[in-house]
Amino acid sequence: MGKGLTTLLLSCVLFSLCASSFAQTCKSYTFTSSNRVYSSCTDLPVLSAFLHWSYEQSTNKVEIAYRHTVASTSSWVAWAINPTGQGMVGAQALVAYQNSSSVIHAYTSPVSGYGTTLAEGSLSFGVSNLSATFESSEMTIFATLTLNSGMTTVNQVWQEGPLSGGSPSSHDTSSSSANMQSAGTLNFLNDQATTTSAGGVVTARRRRQNVHGVLNAVSWGTLMPLGAMIARYLKVFKSADPAWFYLHIACQTSAYVIGVAGWATGLKLGSEASSVNQYDAHRNIGITLFCLGSLQVFALLLRPKKDHKYRLYWNIYHHSVGYSVIILSIVNIYEGLDILDPEKKWKRIYSGILIFIGAVAALLEAITWFIVIKRKQTSSVNYPEHGSGMNGTNGYAARKENGV
Repeated sequence: MGKGLTTLLLSCVLFSLCASSFAQTCKSYTFTSSNRVYSSCTDLPVLSAFLHWSYEQSTNKVEIAYRHTVASTSSWVAWAINPTGQGMVGAQALVAYQNSSSVIHAYTSPVSGYGTTLAEGSLSFGVSNLSATFESSEMTIFATLTLNSGMTTVNQVWQEGPLSGGSPSSHDTSSSSANMQSAGTLNFLNDQATTTSAGGVVTARRRRQNVHGVLNAVSWGTLMPLGAMIARYLKVFKSADPAWFYLHIACQTSAYVIGVAGWATGLKLGSEASSVNQYDAHRNIGITLFCLGSLQVFALLLRPKKDHKYRLYWNIYHHSVGYSVIILSIVNIYEGLDILDPEKKWKRIYSGILIFIGAVAALLEAITWFIVIKRKQTSSVNYPEHGSGMNGTNGYAARKENGV
Protein backbone atom coordinates (compact mmCIF):
# COMPACT_ATOMS: atom_id res chain seq x y z
CA MET A 1 0.00 0.00 0.00
CA GLY A 2 2.80 2.41 0.98
CA LYS A 3 4.76 1.61 -2.16
CA GLY A 4 1.71 2.16 -4.35
CA LEU A 5 1.00 5.50 -2.71
CA THR A 6 4.60 6.60 -3.22
CA THR A 7 4.44 5.65 -6.90
CA LEU A 8 1.18 7.55 -7.29
CA LEU A 9 2.63 10.67 -5.66
CA LEU A 10 5.75 10.53 -7.86
CA SER A 11 3.58 10.17 -10.95
CA CYS A 12 1.52 13.18 -9.94
CA VAL A 13 4.65 15.25 -9.35
CA LEU A 14 6.12 14.25 -12.72
CA PHE A 15 2.84 15.01 -14.46
CA SER A 16 2.65 18.41 -12.78
CA LEU A 17 6.22 19.23 -13.81
CA CYS A 18 5.60 18.16 -17.40
CA ALA A 19 2.35 20.12 -17.58
CA SER A 20 4.03 23.16 -16.11
CA SER A 21 6.92 22.85 -18.56
CA PHE A 22 4.53 22.59 -21.47
CA ALA A 23 2.49 25.57 -20.31
CA GLN A 24 5.60 27.74 -20.05
CA THR A 25 6.40 27.85 -23.76
CA CYS A 26 5.62 30.63 -26.20
CA LYS A 27 4.12 28.22 -28.75
CA SER A 28 1.43 27.04 -26.35
CA TYR A 29 0.48 30.53 -25.17
CA THR A 30 -2.65 32.38 -26.34
CA PHE A 31 -3.35 36.05 -25.75
CA THR A 32 -6.93 35.47 -24.62
CA SER A 33 -7.60 38.95 -23.20
CA SER A 34 -6.44 40.90 -26.25
CA ASN A 35 -6.93 38.29 -29.02
CA ARG A 36 -3.51 39.19 -30.43
CA VAL A 37 -1.76 36.77 -32.77
CA TYR A 38 1.96 36.87 -33.54
CA SER A 39 3.73 35.02 -36.32
CA SER A 40 6.92 34.25 -34.36
CA CYS A 41 8.06 33.74 -30.80
CA THR A 42 10.97 32.50 -28.69
CA ASP A 43 11.43 31.23 -25.14
CA LEU A 44 14.14 33.39 -23.62
CA PRO A 45 16.56 31.28 -21.56
CA VAL A 46 16.59 33.22 -18.29
CA LEU A 47 14.31 35.37 -16.10
CA SER A 48 11.17 33.38 -17.10
CA ALA A 49 10.64 35.59 -20.14
CA PHE A 50 9.12 35.13 -23.59
CA LEU A 51 9.08 37.28 -26.71
CA HIS A 52 6.40 37.24 -29.42
CA TRP A 53 6.62 39.28 -32.62
CA SER A 54 5.27 39.88 -36.13
CA TYR A 55 7.58 41.58 -38.62
CA GLU A 56 6.44 43.40 -41.77
CA GLN A 57 9.47 43.75 -43.98
CA SER A 58 7.90 46.19 -46.47
CA THR A 59 7.38 48.82 -43.74
CA ASN A 60 10.17 47.77 -41.31
CA LYS A 61 7.55 47.57 -38.56
CA VAL A 62 7.52 44.90 -35.88
CA GLU A 63 4.78 44.27 -33.36
CA ILE A 64 6.15 42.79 -30.15
CA ALA A 65 4.78 41.35 -26.93
CA TYR A 66 7.32 40.78 -24.16
CA ARG A 67 6.05 38.54 -21.33
CA HIS A 68 7.70 38.31 -17.93
CA THR A 69 5.95 35.61 -15.89
CA VAL A 70 7.43 36.22 -12.40
CA ALA A 71 6.77 39.94 -12.01
CA SER A 72 5.45 41.53 -8.82
CA THR A 73 4.06 44.86 -7.67
CA SER A 74 7.48 45.72 -6.25
CA SER A 75 9.49 45.10 -9.42
CA TRP A 76 9.98 46.51 -12.90
CA VAL A 77 10.54 44.64 -16.17
CA ALA A 78 12.13 45.77 -19.43
CA TRP A 79 12.94 44.59 -22.92
CA ALA A 80 15.35 46.46 -25.18
CA ILE A 81 17.12 46.58 -28.54
CA ASN A 82 20.73 47.69 -28.53
CA PRO A 83 21.68 49.09 -31.97
CA THR A 84 25.28 49.83 -30.95
CA GLY A 85 26.41 46.90 -28.81
CA GLN A 86 25.54 43.68 -27.04
CA GLY A 87 25.10 44.87 -23.47
CA MET A 88 23.06 47.35 -21.47
CA VAL A 89 24.80 50.60 -22.44
CA GLY A 90 23.16 51.94 -25.58
CA ALA A 91 20.03 49.81 -25.16
CA GLN A 92 16.70 51.31 -26.26
CA ALA A 93 14.31 49.97 -23.65
CA LEU A 94 10.60 49.43 -23.15
CA VAL A 95 9.90 49.53 -19.39
CA ALA A 96 6.82 48.69 -17.32
CA TYR A 97 5.88 48.50 -13.64
CA GLN A 98 2.90 49.06 -11.36
CA ASN A 99 3.10 52.41 -9.58
CA SER A 100 1.88 53.36 -6.12
CA SER A 101 -1.60 54.10 -7.51
CA SER A 102 -1.84 50.51 -8.81
CA VAL A 103 -1.66 51.81 -12.38
CA ILE A 104 0.56 50.04 -14.92
CA HIS A 105 3.11 52.52 -16.20
CA ALA A 106 4.73 51.72 -19.57
CA TYR A 107 7.28 54.00 -21.20
CA THR A 108 10.49 54.18 -23.24
CA SER A 109 13.95 54.70 -21.80
CA PRO A 110 17.33 55.06 -23.59
CA VAL A 111 20.10 53.56 -21.46
CA SER A 112 23.23 55.71 -21.63
CA GLY A 113 25.31 54.16 -18.84
CA TYR A 114 25.54 51.80 -15.89
CA GLY A 115 23.67 52.62 -12.70
CA THR A 116 20.70 53.92 -14.69
CA THR A 117 17.33 54.57 -13.05
CA LEU A 118 15.62 54.01 -16.41
CA ALA A 119 14.48 57.60 -16.83
CA GLU A 120 11.87 58.29 -19.49
CA GLY A 121 13.07 59.45 -22.91
CA SER A 122 12.72 58.97 -26.66
CA LEU A 123 14.37 56.06 -28.43
CA SER A 124 16.47 56.05 -31.60
CA PHE A 125 13.59 54.41 -33.51
CA GLY A 126 9.85 54.96 -33.56
CA VAL A 127 7.60 53.38 -30.92
CA SER A 128 3.79 53.39 -31.02
CA ASN A 129 0.89 51.56 -29.36
CA LEU A 130 2.96 51.12 -26.19
CA SER A 131 1.01 49.53 -23.33
CA ALA A 132 1.37 46.93 -20.60
CA THR A 133 -0.79 44.53 -18.60
CA PHE A 134 -0.25 42.84 -15.25
CA GLU A 135 -2.21 39.68 -14.46
CA SER A 136 -1.40 36.83 -12.06
CA SER A 137 2.28 37.76 -11.62
CA GLU A 138 2.71 38.15 -15.40
CA MET A 139 3.73 41.51 -16.85
CA THR A 140 3.34 41.90 -20.61
CA ILE A 141 4.61 44.85 -22.66
CA PHE A 142 3.02 45.51 -26.05
CA ALA A 143 4.43 47.90 -28.66
CA THR A 144 4.89 48.57 -32.37
CA LEU A 145 8.46 49.44 -33.40
CA THR A 146 9.36 51.24 -36.62
CA LEU A 147 12.96 50.23 -37.28
CA ASN A 148 15.54 51.57 -39.69
CA SER A 149 15.75 49.91 -43.10
CA GLY A 150 17.71 46.65 -43.03
CA MET A 151 17.51 46.42 -39.24
CA THR A 152 16.40 42.78 -39.18
CA THR A 153 19.04 41.23 -36.91
CA VAL A 154 19.37 43.05 -33.59
CA ASN A 155 20.97 42.64 -30.18
CA GLN A 156 18.30 42.26 -27.52
CA VAL A 157 18.42 42.67 -23.74
CA TRP A 158 15.70 41.86 -21.19
CA GLN A 159 15.74 42.64 -17.49
CA GLU A 160 13.92 42.80 -14.16
CA GLY A 161 14.73 44.66 -11.00
CA PRO A 162 13.28 46.11 -7.77
CA LEU A 163 11.41 49.36 -7.28
CA SER A 164 12.74 51.90 -4.78
CA GLY A 165 10.60 54.85 -3.79
CA GLY A 166 8.22 54.05 -6.64
CA SER A 167 10.98 54.18 -9.28
CA PRO A 168 13.23 51.55 -10.88
CA SER A 169 16.53 50.83 -9.17
CA SER A 170 19.51 48.67 -10.15
CA HIS A 171 19.06 44.96 -10.78
CA ASP A 172 21.31 42.21 -9.47
CA THR A 173 24.81 42.61 -10.94
CA SER A 174 26.57 39.58 -9.46
CA SER A 175 28.43 37.61 -12.09
CA SER A 176 26.42 34.42 -11.49
CA SER A 177 22.99 36.08 -11.61
CA ALA A 178 20.51 35.52 -14.43
CA ASN A 179 20.41 39.29 -14.96
CA MET A 180 23.95 39.17 -16.32
CA GLN A 181 22.99 36.48 -18.87
CA SER A 182 19.87 38.12 -20.28
CA ALA A 183 21.16 39.20 -23.69
CA GLY A 184 21.25 37.68 -27.15
CA THR A 185 20.64 38.10 -30.86
CA LEU A 186 17.24 38.30 -32.50
CA ASN A 187 16.49 37.93 -36.23
CA PHE A 188 13.02 39.24 -37.04
CA LEU A 189 12.95 37.30 -40.33
CA ASN A 190 13.26 33.94 -38.56
CA ASP A 191 10.46 32.28 -36.65
CA GLN A 192 12.88 31.65 -33.81
CA ALA A 193 15.57 33.68 -32.14
CA THR A 194 19.02 32.66 -31.00
CA THR A 195 20.16 33.72 -27.58
CA THR A 196 23.83 33.73 -28.34
CA SER A 197 25.72 36.93 -28.92
CA ALA A 198 27.33 35.55 -32.05
CA GLY A 199 25.65 36.75 -35.22
CA GLY A 200 24.80 34.75 -38.30
CA VAL A 201 23.52 31.67 -36.51
CA VAL A 202 21.13 29.56 -38.60
CA THR A 203 18.22 28.28 -36.49
CA ALA A 204 16.84 24.77 -36.75
CA ARG A 205 13.60 26.08 -38.25
CA ARG A 206 15.47 28.16 -40.81
CA ARG A 207 17.46 25.06 -41.77
CA ARG A 208 14.22 23.11 -42.31
CA GLN A 209 12.87 25.97 -44.41
CA ASN A 210 16.00 25.83 -46.57
CA VAL A 211 15.69 22.05 -47.01
CA HIS A 212 12.00 22.46 -47.90
CA GLY A 213 12.83 25.08 -50.51
CA VAL A 214 15.67 23.11 -52.11
CA LEU A 215 13.68 19.86 -52.31
CA ASN A 216 10.73 21.53 -54.01
CA ALA A 217 12.85 23.65 -56.36
CA VAL A 218 14.72 20.52 -57.52
CA SER A 219 11.66 18.27 -57.82
CA TRP A 220 8.55 20.20 -58.85
CA GLY A 221 10.46 23.15 -60.28
CA THR A 222 13.26 21.46 -62.26
CA LEU A 223 12.86 17.69 -62.71
CA MET A 224 9.17 17.92 -63.64
CA PRO A 225 9.75 20.31 -66.58
CA LEU A 226 12.75 18.23 -67.72
CA GLY A 227 10.64 15.07 -67.66
CA ALA A 228 7.96 16.74 -69.78
CA MET A 229 10.60 17.90 -72.26
CA ILE A 230 11.96 14.35 -72.57
CA ALA A 231 8.50 13.02 -73.42
CA ARG A 232 7.74 15.75 -75.94
CA TYR A 233 11.02 16.05 -77.82
CA LEU A 234 12.89 12.72 -77.63
CA LYS A 235 10.06 10.56 -78.93
CA VAL A 236 10.25 12.29 -82.31
CA PHE A 237 13.51 10.40 -82.87
CA LYS A 238 12.74 6.80 -83.83
CA SER A 239 16.03 5.58 -82.39
CA ALA A 240 15.02 6.94 -78.96
CA ASP A 241 11.95 4.70 -78.74
CA PRO A 242 11.26 3.28 -76.13
CA ALA A 243 14.21 4.78 -74.22
CA TRP A 244 12.49 8.19 -74.02
CA PHE A 245 9.54 6.61 -72.20
CA TYR A 246 11.68 5.06 -69.47
CA LEU A 247 13.68 8.28 -69.09
CA HIS A 248 10.43 10.19 -68.77
CA ILE A 249 9.11 7.80 -66.12
CA ALA A 250 12.40 7.84 -64.19
CA CYS A 251 12.57 11.64 -64.21
CA GLN A 252 8.93 12.18 -63.18
CA THR A 253 9.02 9.46 -60.53
CA SER A 254 12.18 10.93 -59.00
CA ALA A 255 10.58 14.37 -59.07
CA TYR A 256 7.48 13.02 -57.33
CA VAL A 257 9.42 11.19 -54.59
CA ILE A 258 11.62 14.21 -53.84
CA GLY A 259 8.57 16.47 -54.07
CA VAL A 260 6.68 14.40 -51.50
CA ALA A 261 9.66 14.76 -49.15
CA GLY A 262 9.54 18.53 -49.68
CA TRP A 263 5.78 18.53 -49.14
CA ALA A 264 6.21 16.61 -45.87
CA THR A 265 8.74 19.15 -44.56
CA GLY A 266 6.23 21.85 -45.51
CA LEU A 267 3.55 20.17 -43.39
CA LYS A 268 5.98 20.08 -40.48
CA LEU A 269 6.81 23.76 -40.89
CA GLY A 270 3.11 24.59 -41.12
CA SER A 271 2.36 22.77 -37.87
CA GLU A 272 5.02 24.86 -36.12
CA ALA A 273 3.80 28.22 -37.43
CA SER A 274 2.30 30.49 -34.79
CA SER A 275 -0.36 31.76 -37.19
CA VAL A 276 -2.32 29.13 -39.12
CA ASN A 277 -3.30 31.68 -41.79
CA GLN A 278 0.22 32.93 -42.33
CA TYR A 279 1.04 31.11 -45.58
CA ASP A 280 -2.41 30.14 -46.90
CA ALA A 281 -1.71 30.58 -50.63
CA HIS A 282 1.60 28.70 -50.55
CA ARG A 283 0.15 25.86 -48.49
CA ASN A 284 -3.00 25.49 -50.64
CA ILE A 285 -1.02 25.40 -53.89
CA GLY A 286 1.30 22.81 -52.32
CA ILE A 287 -1.63 20.57 -51.37
CA THR A 288 -3.05 20.93 -54.89
CA LEU A 289 0.31 19.96 -56.40
CA PHE A 290 0.57 16.88 -54.20
CA CYS A 291 -2.94 15.76 -55.22
CA LEU A 292 -2.35 16.33 -58.95
CA GLY A 293 1.08 14.69 -58.81
CA SER A 294 -0.36 11.66 -57.04
CA LEU A 295 -3.13 11.49 -59.65
CA GLN A 296 -0.52 11.43 -62.43
CA VAL A 297 1.38 8.58 -60.78
CA PHE A 298 -1.72 6.43 -60.25
CA ALA A 299 -2.96 7.23 -63.77
CA LEU A 300 -0.01 5.24 -65.16
CA LEU A 301 -1.72 2.12 -63.87
CA LEU A 302 -4.78 2.93 -66.01
CA ARG A 303 -2.94 3.95 -69.21
CA PRO A 304 -4.71 2.40 -72.23
CA LYS A 305 -2.74 0.82 -75.07
CA LYS A 306 -1.84 2.98 -78.08
CA ASP A 307 -4.62 1.57 -80.26
CA HIS A 308 -7.32 1.74 -77.56
CA LYS A 309 -10.29 3.98 -78.36
CA TYR A 310 -9.89 5.87 -75.05
CA ARG A 311 -6.16 6.51 -75.48
CA LEU A 312 -6.81 9.96 -77.01
CA TYR A 313 -8.82 11.09 -73.98
CA TRP A 314 -6.18 9.71 -71.60
CA ASN A 315 -3.49 11.67 -73.48
CA ILE A 316 -5.51 14.90 -73.20
CA TYR A 317 -5.96 14.35 -69.47
CA HIS A 318 -2.32 13.38 -68.92
CA HIS A 319 -0.93 16.40 -70.77
CA SER A 320 -3.38 18.85 -69.18
CA VAL A 321 -2.65 17.73 -65.62
CA GLY A 322 1.09 17.53 -66.30
CA TYR A 323 1.40 21.08 -67.64
CA SER A 324 -0.85 22.36 -64.84
CA VAL A 325 1.52 20.81 -62.29
CA ILE A 326 4.53 22.48 -63.93
CA ILE A 327 2.88 25.93 -64.00
CA LEU A 328 1.62 25.70 -60.41
CA SER A 329 5.03 24.42 -59.28
CA ILE A 330 6.84 27.44 -60.69
CA VAL A 331 4.29 29.83 -59.18
CA ASN A 332 4.57 28.17 -55.77
CA ILE A 333 8.37 28.15 -55.80
CA TYR A 334 8.39 31.92 -56.29
CA GLU A 335 5.76 32.20 -53.56
CA GLY A 336 8.05 30.21 -51.27
CA LEU A 337 11.05 32.35 -52.17
CA ASP A 338 9.09 35.45 -51.17
CA ILE A 339 8.23 33.83 -47.82
CA LEU A 340 11.72 32.50 -47.12
CA ASP A 341 13.30 35.75 -48.38
CA PRO A 342 16.84 34.39 -48.90
CA GLU A 343 19.62 36.32 -50.57
CA LYS A 344 18.45 37.70 -53.92
CA LYS A 345 20.99 35.56 -55.77
CA TRP A 346 18.93 32.42 -55.11
CA LYS A 347 15.87 33.82 -56.89
CA ARG A 348 18.14 34.91 -59.73
CA ILE A 349 19.68 31.42 -59.93
CA TYR A 350 16.28 29.72 -60.17
CA SER A 351 15.10 32.31 -62.71
CA GLY A 352 18.25 31.58 -64.73
CA ILE A 353 17.50 27.84 -64.64
CA LEU A 354 13.96 28.47 -65.91
CA ILE A 355 15.22 30.74 -68.68
CA PHE A 356 17.74 28.09 -69.75
CA ILE A 357 15.09 25.35 -69.74
CA GLY A 358 12.73 27.62 -71.71
CA ALA A 359 15.41 28.42 -74.30
CA VAL A 360 16.27 24.75 -74.75
CA ALA A 361 12.56 23.90 -75.06
CA ALA A 362 12.09 26.58 -77.74
CA LEU A 363 15.07 25.24 -79.73
CA LEU A 364 13.87 21.65 -79.45
CA GLU A 365 10.35 22.71 -80.43
CA ALA A 366 11.70 24.22 -83.66
CA ILE A 367 13.81 21.12 -84.37
CA THR A 368 10.83 18.86 -83.68
CA TRP A 369 8.57 20.70 -86.11
CA PHE A 370 11.32 20.70 -88.74
CA ILE A 371 11.74 16.91 -88.43
CA VAL A 372 8.00 16.25 -88.47
CA ILE A 373 7.39 18.43 -91.54
CA LYS A 374 10.37 16.95 -93.40
CA ARG A 375 9.23 13.44 -92.53
CA LYS A 376 5.75 14.14 -93.93
CA GLN A 377 7.22 15.55 -97.13
CA THR A 378 9.46 12.50 -97.55
CA SER A 379 6.53 10.21 -96.91
CA SER A 380 4.47 12.02 -99.56
CA VAL A 381 7.21 11.61 -102.20
CA ASN A 382 7.99 7.96 -101.44
CA TYR A 383 4.38 6.88 -100.99
CA PRO A 384 2.24 9.13 -103.22
CA GLU A 385 -0.76 6.82 -102.84
CA HIS A 386 -1.01 8.09 -99.23
CA GLY A 387 -1.27 11.67 -100.34
CA SER A 388 0.60 14.71 -99.20
CA GLY A 389 -0.70 14.45 -95.70
CA MET A 390 -2.86 17.53 -96.29
CA ASN A 391 -5.66 15.88 -98.31
CA GLY A 392 -6.37 12.82 -100.40
CA THR A 393 -6.04 14.35 -103.91
CA ASN A 394 -2.84 12.61 -104.94
CA GLY A 395 -4.01 9.25 -103.81
CA TYR A 396 -7.33 9.62 -105.53
CA ALA A 397 -5.70 10.65 -108.85
CA ALA A 398 -3.34 7.67 -108.79
CA ARG A 399 -6.18 5.26 -108.32
CA LYS A 400 -8.09 6.90 -111.16
CA GLU A 401 -5.20 6.54 -113.63
CA ASN A 402 -4.75 2.87 -112.82
CA GLY A 403 -8.39 2.30 -113.50
CA VAL A 404 -9.03 1.26 -109.83
